[in-house]
Amino acid sequence: MTLTATRQIEATAPVLTPSATHRISESSEDRDLWEALLNQREEALSEAYRRFGQKVYRTAFGVLRRSELAEDVVQEVFVRIWQRPERFDPSRGSFGGFLQLDAHGRSVDLLRSERARADREIREQQLSASSNSPMSLEEEVMKRISSERIRDALETLEADERLPIALAFFQGHSYRRVAEALDLPEGTVKSRIRRGMSRLKELLGEEALALT
Repeated sequence: MTLTATRQIEATAPVLTPSATHRISESSEDRDLWEALLNQREEALSEAYRRFGQKVYRTAFGVLRRSELAEDVVQEVFVRIWQRPERFDPSRGSFGGFLQLDAHGRSVDLLRSERARADREIREQQLSASSNSPMSLEEEVMKRISSERIRDALETLEADERLPIALAFFQGHSYRRVAEALDLPEGTVKSRIRRGMSRLKELLGEEALALT
């Protein structure tokens, strides 16, 4: 081969930058890790969690905004990849990206499930309040509050402030769902909650911060 031909080949060859070299190395590590999972090597699962656990958690928490639910999703994602590692296709992306995508999908499913559960609860509470049962909606909610000090503080509020706060902060319902349950405008609900929370902060001090 002539010197001129050699220089032409060198001129057209791709230049591997440090970042490109890193991606190739990372891709190779992904494939090795995936193949170890296919062979059911337990140390591979530990390595996968070490490398990607935090990224998977951040993905789940970004959707759910609740650490305990995000932790459940992390566990589920890694159990799923251990049980069915063949779900990952190396030709379609990185292993870490696949795990994060799985975490996002599971988080969205869980969020929908949680919202559906909340909707069922508030419908049940509405039915309970309108039934012949002596226990009203407010009594039902107050019964579930474990802290006696907080219950006593709530009892000092006006009735129209107490129930919206109990539903929002102790039952986890959004302002919109509270408004629907009480058949009130959402703005009215927000105003009553703000007014009542101001009073609770005077009574409970720092303990009231845990409610916000």
